[in-house]
Amino acid sequence: MADLLALTAQLVDIPSVSFDEEALVAFLEVEIRAIDGLTVDRVGDNLVARTTLGRPHRLILAGHTDTVPGQQGSRREGDTLWGLGSTDMKSGLAVMLELARTLTEPAVDVTYVFYACEEVASEHNGLRQLFSEAPELLAGDVAILGEPTDGIIEAGCQGTMRLEVTLAGVRSHSARPWMGRNAIHRAGPLLDAVAGYQHREPVVDGCTYREALQVVNISGGVAGNVVPDAVTLLINHRYAPDRTGEQAEAHVHAVLAPFLEDGDQVRLVDHSPAAAPGLNHPLLSTLIDRNDLPVEAKLGWTDVAFFSGHGVPAVNFGPGDATLAHTADERVERAPLEATFAALVDLLTQGV
Repeated sequence: MADLLALTAQLVDIPSVSFDEEALVAFLEVEIRAIDGLTVDRVGDNLVARTTLGRPHRLILAGHTDTVPGQQGSRREGDTLWGLGSTDMKSGLAVMLELARTLTEPAVDVTYVFYACEEVASEHNGLRQLFSEAPELLAGDVAILGEPTDGIIEAGCQGTMRLEVTLAGVRSHSARPWMGRNAIHRAGPLLDAVAGYQHREPVVDGCTYREALQVVNISGGVAGNVVPDAVTLLINHRYAPDRTGEQAEAHVHAVLAPFLEDGDQVRLVDHSPAAAPGLNHPLLSTLIDRNDLPVEAKLGWTDVAFFSGHGVPAVNFGPGDATLAHTADERVERAPLEATFAALVDLLTQGV
């Protein structure tokens, strides 16, 4: 096994901010094409390498190549590596690359997916592009995304949606407010209701999720001497995977209904669906049981939902602390790197 911390540093030292990932993808492509027994395809800046050994199960290992903007370069002290992308998620890419180099005849067929543009709007996501243009490359039984989880399993993910709510009023001069109706004042009871929202904590496949409803933006007003005739609130709902998107949207409408009148408007702005944990698949249960891995629900949204939406159970499992991602102090430690690698080696060499 190579020095995974050194390999991560090598990847960190190749800048790959979203939309500018060519240099890193080129490096990975040279490395991957040098490995015997892999079928390699490139779609844009997305690189897919697959074994074709005829095994009864196929495992997909996926990781994004882009980072957010920031200071480039790595710094290493002992068993700690600092640098942009070290946690999110070039340490995960290092694990994937070393697995491909080391295990040329695994007990399960493996698909390695290095994809672009995860850190920007979903419309640019490399997985979305692959599922649209070459879905056969992403066929598999289970997917594991190397997002930073500090070496635990984060199962599935909650869905997220944003709804734009516009409450109507009647404009008038602020010196004669009784001649109008202040739309911003109408928002008060709705804000109180959302602030006091009683969230659910459903348990799905043994994982406890925690839903949330938040007003994340509010705007309104015409001028300092005008009673406003409209106010717009942006509401974010995080929902557990025991609900469909339609059910979650209907739930939000039910919460809003007592505060809406004729002329008000509610519009779904965007929606990313939830993903069920799928922990009953033998590849995932074996990984968890043989390595005694803790399992938690993923409360945020991740790209596991792309796989789940296409019938492939998926989890997040990678080295690094997610709370350090995108920070000036981003870093990764050797221990979770090597522990994540060892757990995946066990799965790929022993199978189920």
